[in-house]
Amino acid sequence: MQTREEALALDAADPLAPLRAQFTVPDDVIYLDGNSLGVLPSATPARVQQVVAEEWGQGLIRSWNSAGWITLAQRVGDKIARLVGAGPGELVAADSTSVNLFKVLSAALKIAKADAPARRVIVSERSNFPTDLYIAESLAAQHGCRLELIDDAEAIGARLRDDVAVLMLTHVNYRTGRMHDMAALTAAAHSAGVLTIWDLAHSAGAVVVDLQGSNADFAVGCGYKYLNGGPGAPAFVWAHPRHADRFWQPLSGWMGHAAPFEFTPDYRPAPGIARYLCGTPSVVAMAALECGVDTVLAAEPMGGMAALRAKSLALTRTFAALAEARCADHGLTRVSPDDDALRGSQVCLSHPETAYPVVQALIARGVIGDFRAPDILRFGFTPLYTRFVDVWDAVEHLMQVLEHGEWREARFNQKAAVT
Repeated sequence: MQTREEALALDAADPLAPLRAQFTVPDDVIYLDGNSLGVLPSATPARVQQVVAEEWGQGLIRSWNSAGWITLAQRVGDKIARLVGAGPGELVAADSTSVNLFKVLSAALKIAKADAPARRVIVSERSNFPTDLYIAESLAAQHGCRLELIDDAEAIGARLRDDVAVLMLTHVNYRTGRMHDMAALTAAAHSAGVLTIWDLAHSAGAVVVDLQGSNADFAVGCGYKYLNGGPGAPAFVWAHPRHADRFWQPLSGWMGHAAPFEFTPDYRPAPGIARYLCGTPSVVAMAALECGVDTVLAAEPMGGMAALRAKSLALTRTFAALAEARCADHGLTRVSPDDDALRGSQVCLSHPETAYPVVQALIARGVIGDFRAPDILRFGFTPLYTRFVDVWDAVEHLMQVLEHGEWREARFNQKAAVT
């Protein structure tokens, strides 16, 4: 892509272009941060208003039955399942990614202890998302295990020996965009007697995921990134059916009871994935998440996740090539993989010492990406609403910020609480 006119021509020929109309995208913004918070679906405000004014305001407590609130977690979960290669009734929307990871890692450690008590190591990447590592560190201490962090992704397979209980990985790395081969690593883990847990926070709705086809053991994921569920949206949790009934998950709340409205004093877990529910779901948030998931499912008649992935790869390839061609003289280094098979739906650039102010200067120009310490400029590409002309214009703004030295302004060097 050599000119802006070529970018506009690609957008005009894009079969997925009509999907952008599902969203409220500000006219003066190029939004490249859907890997952190998805854009507002146009249907969400009216749906949330309906839940608040009609279902809550008029239906009141009756809406648990009449409006189907009681089955929201399962209904939304079944929709997400279609995006990640899980079957009906295998996945539920609930809680946060951190809480769900606590549930499945606890269950996996119990399974490992029952099957092979000598396995006492949790293996993960040092560059995994910190909340995953914090949860694992806490559970390792509680279960008398040890968390071992690998620096080189290529060395993970070799570390899967007979002392390892669980391999816990994020499918697409949040800092670099590097994507693991889920099927290959799961197969390697299973051949070594190791269970797998996959965090799909940067995968669901962005790349093709096949939990069943990969024979994974457990998975969790986020609702507010590529699923467009809104800030703090409910997350989701999946357990392979062969594991779902083996153990109680540790947060044995009433919604995970086999018969919550019998109100018995003792806990009896629900069958299957329903036992991974805990407390009463946030109905308003769950309704907003359903709107977001529906925006991704709208791509099914156009080829679904395969079509979204193809456009994502085209967008990230184009951005990386343009940034390298037009900004190479300014100290930028691309840290995201060049190989399509290894790259998620983001491009990450490194700019030592000045990454944060460069991102802030871009945001002031209306190009919204984000910064990840210590030196990463991170740009996410959501094929539902990101256009090729957005890619062209974003790189043009990046070049101007660097050439004009705008990032040196004091206002761009004041660290905010959220980066």
